[in-house]
Amino acid sequence: MKQLTLIRHAKSSWGDPSLSDFDRPLNQRGTRDLPGMAHRVSQHLPAAELILSSRAQRAQITAEEVAGYQPGSTITFVPEMYESCYETLLNILQSQSDTHQHLILVGHNPGLKALGYYLTHEQLEKFPTSAVQHIHLSVRSWSEIAECCGTLSWFDCPKKHLPYCK
Repeated sequence: MKQLTLIRHAKSSWGDPSLSDFDRPLNQRGTRDLPGMAHRVSQHLPAAELILSSRAQRAQITAEEVAGYQPGSTITFVPEMYESCYETLLNILQSQSDTHQHLILVGHNPGLKALGYYLTHEQLEKFPTSAVQHIHLSVRSWSEIAECCGTLSWFDCPKKHLPYCK
């Protein structure tokens, strides 16, 4: 059985209109929420061998923080993950080496939320920034991933741990 963790990047800033969407950094809430999320992932889940991340700045920062809590993991930045649909994410997963038992994807909505639904048919009301969805996949090979092959085993987001600030 393979394991997959989907992580939406931490909250980003819209404060500098001269920056492109791709280059937006984290805002104060993202900076606050990220370490706690990365720590909870390390406490609740097995270490991932590989973290696949979008190249957008907010995703890179998120992936690097998560990797700091994942001993032995490496990060691969995948340009196609930026603004990707779930089919693109699925293709990326299906091409991964079977030596990896647990992968983490760090990316964006709506692609991550749609991928989680495709794999589990669990309808999440929201997939907010810094949210984590962990899925057990009933496959032996990443190339076998298909619709409904997964079971949602853990969902977490900052709202569950801190007074929610809008």
